[in-house]
Amino acid sequence: MHSSDVATEGRAPIPLPMIEDAWLVVPLYNEGAVVGDVIEEALPLFPHIVCVDDGSTDDSAERAHEAGATVVRHAVNLGQGAALQTGIAFAREQPGARYVVTFDADGQHQVEDAVSMVELARREDLAIVFGSRFLDDRTKPGLLKRLVLRAAVTFTNLSTGLRLTDAHNGLRVIRVDAARELELTQDRMAHASEIVLQLGRTRLPWREHPVHVLYTDYSKSKGQSLWNSVNILVDLIFK
Repeated sequence: MHSSDVATEGRAPIPLPMIEDAWLVVPLYNEGAVVGDVIEEALPLFPHIVCVDDGSTDDSAERAHEAGATVVRHAVNLGQGAALQTGIAFAREQPGARYVVTFDADGQHQVEDAVSMVELARREDLAIVFGSRFLDDRTKPGLLKRLVLRAAVTFTNLSTGLRLTDAHNGLRVIRVDAARELELTQDRMAHASEIVLQLGRTRLPWREHPVHVLYTDYSKSKGQSLWNSVNILVDLIFK
């Protein structure tokens, strides 16, 4: 069992285990500036990473490949839901794969959170672990974004029957038996509610886990701080 160290403020680095029975699925669209760093940070803990390049017009695919990821390409941009479906379908059929971990390409997710979620799934025999930025106070989304995300959670909970605190967090751990039940048709932001709905229908055991979503200058410069949340609501209402 290999491991990597994660430094904790005021403490010695904590060794984390390499997760060899999971595939990290990273939807990728025009993230060439950061995706290489994201892959390089994740690779010591997740040696199996597939990036789905969703018709990028920059060098995203090349950067991801150079950093060590397997890259699957869409010839044209089909939307994040389609990219996730392609990546999940690829990962769930890989030899030795027990878990699929969905992970964003923009640097907002923390690799140590993904490791903790896989360990929780393994320890409690869970089929699904949803990441939630609202279970602790590490994430600072801003008041307006928080309100919009809370509204999106209300829509999702009403439509799916699950009671989540953060239904539109892209960090998820899905055991392969649950992943085989996913057939996403929503291409845009409403795919996140569709994932919750389809996973809920499996009636397999699930939990939420606190995660830290880091709103970087890079993500804010792309408008992700608020507009993605607004798009979630629009897609949910008019899907």
